[in-house]
Amino acid sequence: MRDFSDEPVPFALIRNAVRAAASAPSGANRQPWRFVVVSDPSVKREIRIAAEAEEKESYERRMPAEWLEALAPLGTDWRRPFLETAPYLIAVFRMDFEPVPVSGGVDDGTIVKKKNYYVAESVGIACGFLLIALHLAGLATLTHTPSPMGFLNRILNRPPHEKPYLLIPVGYPARDARVPDIAKKPEEEVVVLADRTE
Repeated sequence: MRDFSDEPVPFALIRNAVRAAASAPSGANRQPWRFVVVSDPSVKREIRIAAEAEEKESYERRMPAEWLEALAPLGTDWRRPFLETAPYLIAVFRMDFEPVPVSGGVDDGTIVKKKNYYVAESVGIACGFLLIALHLAGLATLTHTPSPMGFLNRILNRPPHEKPYLLIPVGYPARDARVPDIAKKPEEEVVVLADRTE
C-alpha cells in the first residue's frame, strides 16, 4: 500500500498494535527492539526529505539494472509522499546490545554492553506481529526500508546502539488507492510436507 488517506487514526489502534508487537518472543527474552511512533507533520516531512534523498541515490546510482527491472512491475520510484500523508510512521529499531551501568561498587559512569541474541529473528517476528495487528485493526501499512537509514537516528534522536530496521507508514487507504496487481506463489510452491511415509 502506497496510497494513504490523511484521515486521522485513533492512537489507541497504534498503541494496541505496538503492544502486540512488544509481546513477541525474542532470544533470551531480551526484547531487542524499540518502536518509535511519529505523528508530528514536521518530523514526518523531515523523514520524507531524508528518505527520498537516499532513495534517489539508490534508484539512480546504487541499484543494479537487475534490481530496477524486478521493481518495474510495481511502478515504484524514489518519491515517497506516503511518508507525509500517512497519519503515523512507526520506526522500528534493533538493538544488538544494550548499554548497562556497571552494578556494585562506586557508580563511576562505566557502561558495559549487554549482548542480545537472535536479534534479526526477534525483531522480524515482532514486526510480523505489528503488521498483522495493524491490518486486523483495519489499517494499511507499507514495509519501507530506505537504505541507509541512519538519518532516523538523527531525526528521532535515538542513541547509536539502536539501529534502524524498518519504517512503517500506517493509515487508512486513500479512496482512490491503487494497489499493484501482484500474485503470491501457489501453496504447493511454498509448503513442503516433510513427513516420512512407509
